[in-house]
Amino acid sequence: MAKLVQIGIAADLLAQARRGDEHAESQIYAAVAPATFGLIRRLVGESAQAEDIFQDTMMTFYERLSSYRAEAPIGAWLRQIAISKCMMYLRSPWHRARLQIDGPAQETLWSTELEHPSQAPPRAELLDVEDALASLSPTARAVVWLFEVEGYSHNEIGRAFGRTASFSKSQLARAHHRLRAWFEPALEPPACTSI
Repeated sequence: MAKLVQIGIAADLLAQARRGDEHAESQIYAAVAPATFGLIRRLVGESAQAEDIFQDTMMTFYERLSSYRAEAPIGAWLRQIAISKCMMYLRSPWHRARLQIDGPAQETLWSTELEHPSQAPPRAELLDVEDALASLSPTARAVVWLFEVEGYSHNEIGRAFGRTASFSKSQLARAHHRLRAWFEPALEPPACTSI
């Protein structure tokens, strides 16, 4: 699956979609939906909430399509909408209060992303990465994904959370520490042997 920022749509197809052509809209949807949902799913971490945010993102995308100025690829523009929706959710007092009551959801990120039953499940090493990311708090997971995969700077991440670059750096450092602990087995001291 291509990264969302790498997805481009032909200008004539965009023009048709702007005029309300449903066929053009469905072609654009087919091109951008998997990457958009994947991004949202990884940032939010919960299937049900990711689906809600995805629907909201796509509705906003089509509502604003007429204002798209083509200064960047359509995927980059849509990525900004999706990340903004995710950040609003992650910063919401409702979400933070629910986390304190329920604790973080412990579901694997890949489990709902197979779109067709004929698709093979991910390789075992990918499952480890998905499980490791799922072990992080929603905020840490979002910071890791935005920095490591999407290429956001610490300043951009801090602004997205309404915080400073230091917030992003500390979240990333703690997340890296936790991820290293996940992947590196605990070193056992050597056994004492008598000679």
